[in-house]
Amino acid sequence: MNIVSYYREVISNIISDEFSLSKDDIKNISFEFPKEEILGDFSTNAAMVLAGKLKKPPNEIAKSIINLISKNPDIEHVDMAGKGFINIKIHKKVWQNLVKKIINSKSSYGDAVIGNNEKINVEYVSANPTGPLHVGHTRGAVFGDTLSNILKKVGYDVSREYYVNDAGEQIDKLARSSFIRYQESCGIESISIPEGLYPGDYLISVGDKIKEIYGHDLLEKEESVWLPLVKKISIDEMLIIIKKDLKSLNIEHDVFTSEFDLLNDGFVEKIFNELNDKNLLYEGETSPPKGSDLKEWVKKKHILFRSKNYGDDEDRVVRKHDGSWTYFMPDIAYHKNKSIRGFKKMINVWGADHSGYISRVTSAVNAVTDNKASLEVKVCQLVRLTRGSEVVKMSKRSGSFITLKEMVDEVGRDAVRFMMVTRKNDAPLDFDYELVKEQTKDNPIFYIQYAHARICSVIRKVNEEKLFDTDDVSLLKSDISLLDKKDDIELIKTLSNFPRIIEQAALYREPHRLAFYLKDLASSFHSYWNLGNENTDFKVINKDDVDTSRARLSLIRSAGITISEGLNLLGIEALEELR
Repeated sequence: MNIVSYYREVISNIISDEFSLSKDDIKNISFEFPKEEILGDFSTNAAMVLAGKLKKPPNEIAKSIINLISKNPDIEHVDMAGKGFINIKIHKKVWQNLVKKIINSKSSYGDAVIGNNEKINVEYVSANPTGPLHVGHTRGAVFGDTLSNILKKVGYDVSREYYVNDAGEQIDKLARSSFIRYQESCGIESISIPEGLYPGDYLISVGDKIKEIYGHDLLEKEESVWLPLVKKISIDEMLIIIKKDLKSLNIEHDVFTSEFDLLNDGFVEKIFNELNDKNLLYEGETSPPKGSDLKEWVKKKHILFRSKNYGDDEDRVVRKHDGSWTYFMPDIAYHKNKSIRGFKKMINVWGADHSGYISRVTSAVNAVTDNKASLEVKVCQLVRLTRGSEVVKMSKRSGSFITLKEMVDEVGRDAVRFMMVTRKNDAPLDFDYELVKEQTKDNPIFYIQYAHARICSVIRKVNEEKLFDTDDVSLLKSDISLLDKKDDIELIKTLSNFPRIIEQAALYREPHRLAFYLKDLASSFHSYWNLGNENTDFKVINKDDVDTSRARLSLIRSAGITISEGLNLLGIEALEELR
């Protein structure tokens, strides 16, 4: 339960019933945590918002609202501040009861229904299948996967998709590069790799695979014969590597859609004709690209899509003068394909180098779906790798780009996943190899996992000493009214914010909110635990006071459930013991 949303609805209903207001009348009423804790648990500007509608002074309306909501048994105290702000304090029992609700809910704590089981397609990674994934792909992969987890948590029917760009010139280059490795596998030595092809050693195994299938049969064949055969093997082998890399980050897609298949089965041509039938295509010339040599520029007739009709800054070429497609036309067809599969909501996660394409693709989605589907594009900015103060630009092993696999091998899946969502996606991110290896509170993922492991350790110790039963059924029988100290309530309040953070992360497409929250929760837990080191009255487990110990164990158990589910949404393991 999102406690803020719950009391917003309770109080909004009281106000609308009393003053005969519509939902539209009260939509601008805010209901938030006050800036200062002393003011209460929640604050609302309802009286000030309604003053114009009701034609009464805000303080007069505030007095009426205070009188009304004070009758609610969950409300301990209500008062007015300034010219009409209303501060609300919730009864301690409400917070105490939340502990048992969390234990009862377990991993479903924070679930919501705002998605209403609506289908939503999240496309992420979609790297060209020409080599292993590198650090530039990693941030988008983690962002897209974490966002998908969060959207599912709040009730969306999520489909995770990878668009395979397996057509075009780069795939021909891949096949020619693989063929050289095939020749080497067949015993032909000292073959230099021409400039423009892919020189990576990762293609050696692809060459071996081609030899395994065809033996020496392709060596004397013309390129027109071997190219399509080698393409197929190369793409299949690259996708095996890519899927394995993603699996190492706990990422698995539901759907892989092939650009080649869309072209080969005539679907791209079909959507082109549909656009033409809608009078959304025309023959025309384009302006020379910025920075091009105008003396060498030759005007040619192309087929253009009227993307300006849908908010783009210029119309875009979909078919070149020679009859070949631009990359844009298959993209249009691909998003139409998503729409046909029932997706009215689509989210694409792109790298920073694709930000200039957003307007044209969103305009195309509007066009091919008659504005019945929407596309959001989330751009992930660059990642800067460092070792302390030293910037890391190249792999020591290969002397080229740093791969996803190398990152995971060095620091582990959990560290990579967490650090990739520690900043908003559209802000640059620093990834410090040294920091994520530290076992200190400066390393946020260690600090969070340590909190969960510490909770599990306390429960194990109570079991070993047979002080009392620690299973959830027994903890639900604890006397939670004993959680009456300020620090008990403060930790519970932090736990109460989890559903709200999840909903905000989903609505604003911002997984970093969850990472920040978990860091704050871990800090609150560690502070709560450390109170017992300073004062024995605050010890979580006190053998001389079993009832209070059981209540406090219930509290930290609920904290453990919340941390565990938060980490699960980030695709990270909640450790029961530090390794």
